[in-house]
Amino acid sequence: MPDTRTEVDPKLLEILVCPVTKTTLRYDRERQELISDKARLAYPIRDGIPIMLSDEARNLDDE
Repeated sequence: MPDTRTEVDPKLLEILVCPVTKTTLRYDRERQELISDKARLAYPIRDGIPIMLSDEARNLDDE
């Protein structure tokens, strides 16, 4: 089965910050998410586009 994940532009990853805490994000390539450790949120990446809305983010405390 082919890998359907889309890579995110590294330059974009350098400038994005968590909209809640304004802190840097960690890229989880496997899950296609941007992780805010401070906010305990995981923002999804869909078709190579980070969805930086807290309403769309997965709460890491629910794991």
